[in-house]
Amino acid sequence: MPLPQVILRLLIVASTPSLFLMVTARVATSAPFQGTDSNHRTLTASSSSISFGSIQVGSGQTQYETLTNSGNSTATVSRATVTGAGFGVSGLSLPLSLNKGQSITFAIRFTPNAGGNVSGAIAVVSNASNPTLVIALVGTGVSAGQLTSSVSALNFGSVAVGSSKSVTTTLTATGSNVTISSATSTSPEFRLTGLSLPKTIAAGQSVPVSVTFTPQSSGAASGSISLTSNAANTPAVETLTGSGTATSSHTVSLHWNPSTSTAVGYNVYRSSTSGGPYTKINPAPDASTNYLDSSVQGGKTYYYVSTAVATSGVESKYSNQMQAVIPSP
Repeated sequence: MPLPQVILRLLIVASTPSLFLMVTARVATSAPFQGTDSNHRTLTASSSSISFGSIQVGSGQTQYETLTNSGNSTATVSRATVTGAGFGVSGLSLPLSLNKGQSITFAIRFTPNAGGNVSGAIAVVSNASNPTLVIALVGTGVSAGQLTSSVSALNFGSVAVGSSKSVTTTLTATGSNVTISSATSTSPEFRLTGLSLPKTIAAGQSVPVSVTFTPQSSGAASGSISLTSNAANTPAVETLTGSGTATSSHTVSLHWNPSTSTAVGYNVYRSSTSGGPYTKINPAPDASTNYLDSSVQGGKTYYYVSTAVATSGVESKYSNQMQAVIPSP
């Protein structure tokens, strides 16, 4: 295509008004190039930065990123370098070629191995016009929490066969959120209720649960409930004991004077032998000064003592012993 020309006209005026000379010249100038680079390649990412938020140590979270060739010719990705502790990439088999308009989606996972803020990046190297595409990565590792129970060992005492006794305990998460995924009992006589799983307990918070003992036969019973979670002390185990007794229509009503010292509750102990040894029959300290023992058997004699429990959990000495003779059926 010929170059455009600019016409210059030079006007020379003579000393007299009747003469003038006009000179015309043509000067060529260049025009800007217009056209399309058939080899243009541009690699773009669906997100220039990815934030994983707070992830508990030992757990992980996966997010996804998409690379697209928005150029006019095939782009080849040769390398993807990941930096930052705990970050990893999967689903990106290199080298790979992306045709015009083609995309590929891959996974980025953050699995912190320590608490604290973590930053990193993915550097995607290709033959595109932007040869190194950087995707920023950030996340925070949170140390695993602890799951504790207000009662780690629970004695239900004597319970009549065919009936049940329930005790409420409290589960608390400390340090970090705790998610309980399962609760397993080693004995069908003991079960945990009031907890819909999975259950997440926020750090510093507590939830009440009930443990129920339903003896299926006479005699001593034992078991445990294991709580599996993402806590550092998983599984948390509650040890459970109790005794099944034959059904009786008799009960023993006990009453004692309150302690002269400050007490948060009282425990009741029973024995079939005068002077002991005694077995505690109430599952947890009772603030009242009364107790009804409905797990006695006809024709037997029982001996009872009580103790006062201080705020520190320390028990007093045994009280004086009381005797109860149960009539035969």
